[in-house]
Amino acid sequence: MSELRYKRVLLKLSGEALAGENKFGIDPQTVSKICEEIAEVVDMGLQVALVIGGGNIFRGLSSSAKGMDRSSADYMGMLATVLNALAVQDALEKIGHPTRVLSAITMQEVCEPYIRRRADRHLEKGRVVICAAGTGNPYFTTDTAAALRGMELKCQAIIKATKVDGVYDKDPMKHDDAVMFRTLGYVETLQRKLGVMDSTAITLAMENDVPIIVCNMFKGSIKRVVMGEDVGTIVHGG
Repeated sequence: MSELRYKRVLLKLSGEALAGENKFGIDPQTVSKICEEIAEVVDMGLQVALVIGGGNIFRGLSSSAKGMDRSSADYMGMLATVLNALAVQDALEKIGHPTRVLSAITMQEVCEPYIRRRADRHLEKGRVVICAAGTGNPYFTTDTAAALRGMELKCQAIIKATKVDGVYDKDPMKHDDAVMFRTLGYVETLQRKLGVMDSTAITLAMENDVPIIVCNMFKGSIKRVVMGEDVGTIVHGG
């Protein structure tokens, strides 16, 4: 554990990441690969809390734009995150890592209710904790939920694992000349609207001085981040 820069982190995954090469749904092989990356750092002694989006199944905001009531759409999105959480829990436990899904919306037959002290205790016992159903409230994204849970659980960093290597000045999938930032300030990130996380999440991190690290979800990047290597993009107050 002495090798680790952090003792406890909040790992944010997009729902789209679980779909792999598909446009929607859950790809078991991709989920297994992601869980292998997570398992590697848990084996090193890192305490990991996870927040997963639901965009691979249902995205509340986009449906709201098509005429659906925003609150109803957001609740449907929260339920989508529970499906993803259960898929990741299954994959992690298949490789020997006890995992608990704690939901902000009570559904006792499939997961525990989110209670901060209970989540904290699970982490102390070495279990991976998946915080599902966002904040439990409409009008808040899973980015905000990640920042909130990160603060509540006293995580030392928020790691946002994505399909790219960090934060770029423009979409690297569309522009060959996109330049990746190594470091960014919270205020600069907000002003430039770089899309690291939504403004509420970044503001929460800024007010509590918790760094946000954006890196690739594969390539061993998560392990390199927690060991203190200069990987991806770090958003902080320095």
